[in-house]
Amino acid sequence: MNYDIAIIGAGPAGCTFARLIAGKYRIALIDPKTEDKTSFHKPCGGLLSEDAQKTLARFDLTLPKSVLVDPQIFAVRTIDLKSGLIRRYQRFYVNLDRHRFDMWLKGLIPESVDMITAKAKSITPAEGGFVIDCGERKITARYVVGADGANSLVRRTFWKKKLRSYVAIQQWFEETNPTPFYSCVFDPDTSDCCSWSISKDNFFIFGGAFPHENSRQRFEEQKRKLAEQGFKFGEPLKTEACVVLRPRGYRDFVCGGNGVLLIGEAAGFISPSSLEGFSYAFDSAVLLAECFEKGLDGVEGRYRRATFKLRTKLVGKVLKCPFMYQPTLRRLVMKSGLNTVKE
Repeated sequence: MNYDIAIIGAGPAGCTFARLIAGKYRIALIDPKTEDKTSFHKPCGGLLSEDAQKTLARFDLTLPKSVLVDPQIFAVRTIDLKSGLIRRYQRFYVNLDRHRFDMWLKGLIPESVDMITAKAKSITPAEGGFVIDCGERKITARYVVGADGANSLVRRTFWKKKLRSYVAIQQWFEETNPTPFYSCVFDPDTSDCCSWSISKDNFFIFGGAFPHENSRQRFEEQKRKLAEQGFKFGEPLKTEACVVLRPRGYRDFVCGGNGVLLIGEAAGFISPSSLEGFSYAFDSAVLLAECFEKGLDGVEGRYRRATFKLRTKLVGKVLKCPFMYQPTLRRLVMKSGLNTVKE
């Protein structure tokens, strides 16, 4: 085998795992993203949660100014379009540029890791490991780590189980709203998931997760309703879309096996209530790195055991969902005024 481990995907999960395991094995990291403006940009609200901040703090990592954007916002405006209820809740997110954040994480990886700027096209089992087709070249590796997100090639190749997914659509506009803000929007008429808006460096971003069927029409209908509520959109500067997972229960988490491991959203590790994935990407990468430090043999079993608490925590988020997404319960919570920012 050319490599001990081939990592597919250089997002927060893949970059963190590569950085932690570098120098211990022969590692290849495969991902097409570059600094170029035409390179793939992950559609993302770009908000770093408190749990994700804690993980970075564990490693004494501090964010450079180049990753941050203006403004930093301290509350989320929660909007229930069906009832007209609006409440504000204090949140301690860091507002950042997602693509620059990914590039910063990639820049932390030691030179001992071979960076292959390409898209993995296929992964085929071979004697002693796997063959990964990267287009102009092929590599071999004993282990494959899938860190390639919701539409993971690695998971689709080796596991046929389909997880509940949505189409995340996001548009960028010139900021014309009088005061920058962050919002979380619920509208059961267009989606049983949530939408979001955020101001970033004189841009206004609106996005949401919608069922696959008629997703774009649902998105546009929700925009129309929000415009009636006072949101200012204008002409979109760009439109982005990707798949996002939303696990239903414990069996939706796929850790791996037979030489293939999954981390981050590729494994289903994303909050079904808030769609927050940074913290679970970091935590699963840390856990897998710790498992590999104990050797290659038996790593799958160690990783499955190590992620038990993480998977249990996410099941707790599944149980929280009715209080956010069941219309009657959500309205009762919002009407109670519990934990709201008082006007």
